[in-house]
Amino acid sequence: MNSYSSGQAAERSGFSIDTLRYYERIGLLKGIDRTESGQRRFTDDDVTWLRLLRCMRDTEMPLAEMRHYAELHRAGPDGLAERLSLLEEHGRRVERRLAHLQTCWTVIRDEIHTTAGAERPVA
Repeated sequence: MNSYSSGQAAERSGFSIDTLRYYERIGLLKGIDRTESGQRRFTDDDVTWLRLLRCMRDTEMPLAEMRHYAELHRAGPDGLAERLSLLEEHGRRVERRLAHLQTCWTVIRDEIHTTAGAERPVA
């Protein structure tokens, strides 16, 4: 299994190093290995987890829900049903947001075409 520094994990996940520290402090990251000098070392599994957190954050999942999901994930099979429910509900919110953005894009695209087809004033 590969090992990554905080900087490498930040680069691979799209988070800042400060965010990685914060996520560890609030419990979104647990069990991050440390070198003898105390530097964090991330595994491939940690980076995969960070990528999931990145997607959750980018799709506007509230931090409290992210923390709850992390707790359920650590609970193993006992938290599976609730974890699935949480993800499905978030998925529905993401789908509604995507539909809204698609509508907005259609309006903007139509305005682009209208504007591009309008006569331009002579300077």
